[in-house]
Amino acid sequence: MGATEPAVEERENRGEGEKTEKQRRQVKVVEEGEEESKNKDELNHHRFLSSLNRLNPTNPLRIIFNNNGGGSRFTTPPPNLAQPLRSSSRVPPPMQTPPTRAQPPEEPHPPPSPSPSPLSPPLQPQSRSLFTPTPQETLASLNSTKYTNKFFLLLFIVHKVAAIGFVCFLVFRGVQGLIGSNGSVKRKEQKILRFLLPQVEAASLLSIILAFSWQMAFRLWPDFMIHFILWSTFWMSLSSGILLLCFQMPATDAVGVCLIAFSIGNGLYACWVTRRIKFCSKILVKSLEPVSKFSDLNLPTYYMLAAGFFWMSLWIFGVIGALNFYFPPLVIIGLVLSLAWTTEVMRNVVNLTVSRVIALFYLRGMQSSTRFSFQRALSRNLGSACLGSLFVPTIEALRIVARGLNLLKGEDECMFCCANCCLKLMTYIFEHGNGWAFVQIAAYGKGFVRASQDTWKLFEDGDMVEIIDADITSSICFLTGICSGCICVIVAATWTHTVYKPFTATISLLAFFIGYLMTRISMALPHACVSCYYTCYAENPDSRFFDKTIKDRQALIRNGRVVALPTPRARRALA
Repeated sequence: MGATEPAVEERENRGEGEKTEKQRRQVKVVEEGEEESKNKDELNHHRFLSSLNRLNPTNPLRIIFNNNGGGSRFTTPPPNLAQPLRSSSRVPPPMQTPPTRAQPPEEPHPPPSPSPSPLSPPLQPQSRSLFTPTPQETLASLNSTKYTNKFFLLLFIVHKVAAIGFVCFLVFRGVQGLIGSNGSVKRKEQKILRFLLPQVEAASLLSIILAFSWQMAFRLWPDFMIHFILWSTFWMSLSSGILLLCFQMPATDAVGVCLIAFSIGNGLYACWVTRRIKFCSKILVKSLEPVSKFSDLNLPTYYMLAAGFFWMSLWIFGVIGALNFYFPPLVIIGLVLSLAWTTEVMRNVVNLTVSRVIALFYLRGMQSSTRFSFQRALSRNLGSACLGSLFVPTIEALRIVARGLNLLKGEDECMFCCANCCLKLMTYIFEHGNGWAFVQIAAYGKGFVRASQDTWKLFEDGDMVEIIDADITSSICFLTGICSGCICVIVAATWTHTVYKPFTATISLLAFFIGYLMTRISMALPHACVSCYYTCYAENPDSRFFDKTIKDRQALIRNGRVVALPTPRARRALA
């Protein structure tokens, strides 16, 4: 017995050694499989991320990484997205301890292949579950396929078809009167073609040259141009008014008095907004910085100016034909209103195009296609452009009236009541329709009213209402159009008074109208850039694209160091 006990112990020790060696081999095999699986997953993940860099900017997966990474290209996975891919599904289960009782020795198993092992599940199902739901929601918010404000889109299309047909009919009547008749109608139309048409066409060409010049000047010297426009409009309107008064005709005297009155109001306004010019210049300079990143951003403006010149040329022939039709004054007034709505829609198409490109740059860090944005503005968002073209000019006019009543109400009870009623109306209008809505219409495909409400709520939540009300960008764009109109009046009126005096007042009004409208189309680009800057800042003030200009202004207003002069609105208690 004593001899057998050491042999038994030796066999047990040998068995335990074999078991320990087997366990070590199994652990080593598992670790090698785990390391190989991790290397394979890492390689697949890097290949996946490198393939994302080659995706189209509008691809849903690319949009997700733009949201998390600020729109920059990368080759390494972000921590917040790379970590879940190596979470619980890839952690090997803990090894179970072998039983302590003796077991017969077994042959070592061959090392398992990494592909069928449960320790390395396939990557594709996991990536689908993580990335599929979110891109669909983001893509729908940025690339909405709905047509906004369909009723006004249909109304504008019907109006445009009717206007084209009626203008072509009037052109036919004009040609018929010029060729077919032999009496006074023919002599009248010959006189119009000889003494009216050249000046109006020259005013159209001059307005296009001025439109290009103003836009280029604002992009190159924005700080200087704000001061220049404020005072050059004053001098140009005053000069054109004095020139028309010098012709000493009743019609030109009336137009001249109106221009002189406007120049006086313009001068007072330039003195009133002196304290706002510095901040407005800073915002204009900052908002125009992204324009240099998009070389084709001016193309929609060129297209709309070319279309506007073509339509105005045809429209002028329609006005000439209206003189050979029933009720010429009413027909001409209808043609003027139609032209005003059409050119305003053209301006807002440019506004929507620029707003989408710049807004996606601020909000997503994306360099959106200008051509694609222009197509959306002409199709899905055209209804909102038509609706805004009808109401935004009215809103701006009511804004001026509200400010005037606020200054004049005083202690008179009747005037005070009228002012409060007007302020209540202004509050409702600003909440349901404002010119800042075009940014969210372009970016998210919202309707005009909803976009106006959401945008104004962003301004209220971000404590930006005083800053928005004190902005003078829209006034600068308006005064730029007035300045171009006055320059066209000076040229056309001087020419007409030299060749045929009775047409001086008529051609002066037409030249002013054409110069103003064409310039307003070109000024849509800087106006849209400023609107995008304010609206996108209100939506994401912590974005790396914005500095502390607005925050510093808000701090100065709260501390009372800057006196804000907002647009008057009724208090909530009065509503």
